[in-house]
Amino acid sequence: MPTISWFYGIAIRMWFNDHPPPHFHAYEQDNEAQVGIADGEIMHGRLSKGAQRLVKQWTEINRDALMTNWRAARPGSRKPLERIPGLDTPQ
Repeated sequence: MPTISWFYGIAIRMWFNDHPPPHFHAYEQDNEAQVGIADGEIMHGRLSKGAQRLVKQWTEINRDALMTNWRAARPGSRKPLERIPGLDTPQ
């Protein structure tokens, strides 16, 4: 499962051939959550309140790039997943 972003101690990963709806996995210390790309809300699992807020903000900023990666991770696609800058990356 490739790590597509890392910021403030939060790892964002996306599985190849994962089940719908479009989502990614966020890891923070001992917490893990599946987060919907459409709304940035936690579908399963948990994150601290601070991490949840940061992940939601990051999702809103990067929704298009996340969907591009989601499509690249679908069966039959041979496109690599792209890294997405974190909130702590200077723009």
